[in-house]
Amino acid sequence: MLFQVGGQGTRPTFFEMAAAQQLPVSLRAALNYSLGVFALRRPFLHKVLDYDDEFFALLMLVLEAHSLRTTDASFSESLYGLRRRSVKIRSNKNTSNKESSDKLPRSGLEKRQKLLSVAILVILPYLKSKLQAIYNKEREARLQATLWGSDDARLDDVGFLLDQGEISHGRIQLPSEAGSIMLDLKKKIKAIIGACYPWIHATNEGLSFAYQLLYLLDATGYYCPGLHVLGVHVCRATGQELMDSSSRISRIRSRERERLRGPPWLKAVQRVMLTCIYTTLDYAQTGLIAAVFFFKMMEWWYQSAEERMSAPTVYPPPPPPPLPKVAKGGIPLPQDRSLCPLCSQKRANPSVIAVSGFVFCYSCIFKYVSQYKRCPITLMPASVEHIRRLFHDL
Repeated sequence: MLFQVGGQGTRPTFFEMAAAQQLPVSLRAALNYSLGVFALRRPFLHKVLDYDDEFFALLMLVLEAHSLRTTDASFSESLYGLRRRSVKIRSNKNTSNKESSDKLPRSGLEKRQKLLSVAILVILPYLKSKLQAIYNKEREARLQATLWGSDDARLDDVGFLLDQGEISHGRIQLPSEAGSIMLDLKKKIKAIIGACYPWIHATNEGLSFAYQLLYLLDATGYYCPGLHVLGVHVCRATGQELMDSSSRISRIRSRERERLRGPPWLKAVQRVMLTCIYTTLDYAQTGLIAAVFFFKMMEWWYQSAEERMSAPTVYPPPPPPPLPKVAKGGIPLPQDRSLCPLCSQKRANPSVIAVSGFVFCYSCIFKYVSQYKRCPITLMPASVEHIRRLFHDL
């Protein structure tokens, strides 16, 4: 048991169930990101990314089947110390209706429940991802047909591209009758999926939300519709169940070693292969979770490095320009800088001339500039448009 979230009783908390349900999604995102990083230097990994749905489904099929076989729990549930228990209804005529309707959880799952659990945990998410991909392509095709007209849509529906060699020779290979029938059938199936998938997805999400809300309010023991269909409750594993799981794993592996047939060298090879498989499965949970944290950390690290590299370079501010000098025929500056150079009084409504930067009374500088069209100190050409009011005294 890698994680143990606090709580009382055998009933898991809502957060435990939510974390166990979201773990495969996070694991898939981490694996896709890691493969994408490795594919930058190993181009052959792009083929794996093209079939990421099948690759992840196969991986989860092995992990879920092994986990349900040995621990009676899914891969993510076993990480949080949870177990699946079958719920059976006992009816007794001599007892009251309330007692006859009690659901007694029993440890252990039937073979049918394990097979159905694998189907719900692996096959249904795989089909959902495929339907989502078909729906997205169909929606993009509809949008393209709406924007560019029906001609481009007909070219896309044909499903083949013309090579430059064929165009140069003037030959266009048209699909056969059987091929056209298959194309029409695929087109109809995609259209049906595009029309029905939003309703199926909305119904599934609505049912899941309803079950989660009822589970949060302690109105039901099933966290999702799949558990209700299977007749299975998810409970916390006790210490005895953990010990039983370890003994069960050892019995299963000893039984598999006893079934080996063939000459001694073949048995030795099979034992080595079984040992490698057992070691891989034993450390798969810890290794995958460690890989999730490692690649998330690497993603954060490289993302922050890219942001630092792409950030604009901040240069230091340029030095201020030199102060303008007093012209020979200009008015000298007073010793007290709070006085106006024109009236030698304390400045009223201080204003600055933009061409020189000296400050005067507004009325004084307005009259002077209107008459002489220059700065009274530097004698630089100026106009009333260069006068700016200062509000530092407010």
